[in-house]
Amino acid sequence: MNETVKIIFGLLGGLAVFIYGMNMMSECLQKAAGEKMKAILAMLTKNPVLGVLAGALTTAVLQSSSATTVMVIGFVSAGLMSLPQAISIILGANIGTTMTAQIIAFKISDYIYLIIFAGFILSFVCKKEKVKNIGQTIFAFGLLFLGIETMGSVMKPLASSPFFVDMIGKEAHIPVLGVAVGALMTLVVQSSSATIAVLQNFASQAGPDGVTSIIGLAGAIPILLGDNIGTTITAVLASIGQSKDARRTAFAHCVFNISGAILFLFLVKPYAALIQFISPKGNEVDVISRQIANAHTGFNLTMTLIWIPLIPVMVKIVMKLVPEKNSVTEIAMGQPMYLDTKLISQPVAAMQLVAKETLRCADIVEEMFVNLHECIDKNGKNIENELEESAQTLQKLYVSINDYLASMYSEGVLTEEQASQSAGVLYVLCDIDRIGILLNEIVNTISVENKSKHKYSKDALKELRKAMAQIHEIYTASIRAISGDGSMDIEALQKQKDEVMALDERLRKNHITRVGKGKCDSKLTAQYNEMLHNIDRIGNSCVNLVEVANDNVTMQSFFIDDDDNGEVRIA
Repeated sequence: MNETVKIIFGLLGGLAVFIYGMNMMSECLQKAAGEKMKAILAMLTKNPVLGVLAGALTTAVLQSSSATTVMVIGFVSAGLMSLPQAISIILGANIGTTMTAQIIAFKISDYIYLIIFAGFILSFVCKKEKVKNIGQTIFAFGLLFLGIETMGSVMKPLASSPFFVDMIGKEAHIPVLGVAVGALMTLVVQSSSATIAVLQNFASQAGPDGVTSIIGLAGAIPILLGDNIGTTITAVLASIGQSKDARRTAFAHCVFNISGAILFLFLVKPYAALIQFISPKGNEVDVISRQIANAHTGFNLTMTLIWIPLIPVMVKIVMKLVPEKNSVTEIAMGQPMYLDTKLISQPVAAMQLVAKETLRCADIVEEMFVNLHECIDKNGKNIENELEESAQTLQKLYVSINDYLASMYSEGVLTEEQASQSAGVLYVLCDIDRIGILLNEIVNTISVENKSKHKYSKDALKELRKAMAQIHEIYTASIRAISGDGSMDIEALQKQKDEVMALDERLRKNHITRVGKGKCDSKLTAQYNEMLHNIDRIGNSCVNLVEVANDNVTMQSFFIDDDDNGEVRIA
């Protein structure tokens, strides 16, 4: 195998180990952080500065600005976050992603295998989930540095290649070419952290004199700027097919990095001098990795400080780039409004979307109750068809949410606590769906009666309306409970449900009495009793919902932020 092929294979293999380690570390850190991720993201509702801080901390945990950006785009697309809030998070994400380069700048090559072994032992021996996640994080951290070490070792022969040295010399004198190289590298690899790691390792190789870097800081900065531009492609791809505000969020990421690259392109030499002044001193090959990390951090900090007070301007720019259109695209019947498959790997964000979609199902059932009252009164037009459509929509959403949660289980991204909570959501969803099915059965029964020659008496309809009004009231109370209203009393609700049962029993007796007097048609007895039985079953499901809420499984617990009154607040 010739030298060139060995270098290519070594570089690709080291890059693969680095990206695998980084992704594994991201996943394990999320599991270890658990609900703390929610506390970090909750800060974004306060003000832009705290939004920036939340974005930086989230990205430091996720170890990927792309992951944070994709998550934010999902929030915006689902209507859970406003555009200005999203932009502040994006600004912070650009700062958070510089942590990877800072970590890489530490020379810990002598301890790589010790770190990998320690992480393996911790994750292999310990049974407690949180400790195992910490062990896997340490193991992944070691893999990350193993990938860097592999790339560094295979790059050493390049420093003595006249062709390569000459090519790098041209790039160092043409900054725009360096930007293009950096952007292309990140477009291919889809990770600015990975390409900056490659840059740090390459720059650490000595040139012909054996002392100075083969590329130098002034030559590395344009490539660094290109890396920042290249990483925006992930956000743009994630926004395809999303809402206008989601696409605007992606373009805000582009505007931030492109505007910064243009500004710093004219300041490469003075900026390089500044970074060299504030960075550790020593032989260039020994300190340039830290200098590149500091240049990366300084670039993002400077651009964030410039753009924080200009967020309203950024909003106007992206609204010009993605203008409003007169036509409104409606969500197809039965299609999820909030679920975003791109967020499955981010459990805190994904569970919030599941909770939002579940509450949407509850709203559909609420609408079915209202329409059913009209159907009994026979005042509505085409109410039966509307109720049938609502039932079909509810059933499709039920399947979609189940599939979404199943995907989260199969991805293995849920902690034990999150898995337990998601099981509670499925329990809630099952009862909401069952109530919708029972309401539809009542509608079908009424529909059969409307089309036949046999009719219910006025007294029968009056009593049926009374029973429906009572069970509707119980349903409303149960939904308030699972939404997070802690004032709901399960014993009081059970008492209401018992009253409905007693009412049902009385209504059955009253119907038989009317049949005996010839006031009600005996042919409708089975249907009438079936409707009363379904009302009783709805009551059981409502009580189940409140029991789940009392076990601390409420939709509010999944939301990133709530206001002081205990009501969920959505941006």
